[in-house]
Amino acid sequence: MNRLAVPVVILLFCACGIKSARADFRLCNNTSGRVSVAISYTDGHDWLSEGWWNLRPSACEVLLRGPLAAQYYYVYAMDERGGEWKGKSFMCTRDREFRIDGRADCFARGYDRTGFFEIDTGREAHNWTVQLTDPAAPIAPATAQ
Repeated sequence: MNRLAVPVVILLFCACGIKSARADFRLCNNTSGRVSVAISYTDGHDWLSEGWWNLRPSACEVLLRGPLAAQYYYVYAMDERGGEWKGKSFMCTRDREFRIDGRADCFARGYDRTGFFEIDTGREAHNWTVQLTDPAAPIAPATAQ
């Protein structure tokens, strides 16, 4: 699969102060095109990767329901034009919908090996939202609420 790497701006914020019964890990697509998203996380012992959520522009989606169980989460996204939001943490994925246990030996197990970017939600966050933005968008600092 040939993908064009695109510089990205990612705005992260914690919604810790919002009065809500829900606590989730969400992703919002603030780009001008549709994006496909995968997430990976650990329960402290085992790794799990899941995908794909397809988000239209200006849409948000809950990727994990409930209070955050870990400090670090990993996300990979790609758009229809071949742009990617990626990183150096490699996880197993595949082209169609997936839920994969483990992150080792991806190729040997018949999966792709994909670089995810790391999100540090902090030790006390109960919910978190990742905002994907177009590369041309102005850089804005991460905001905690």
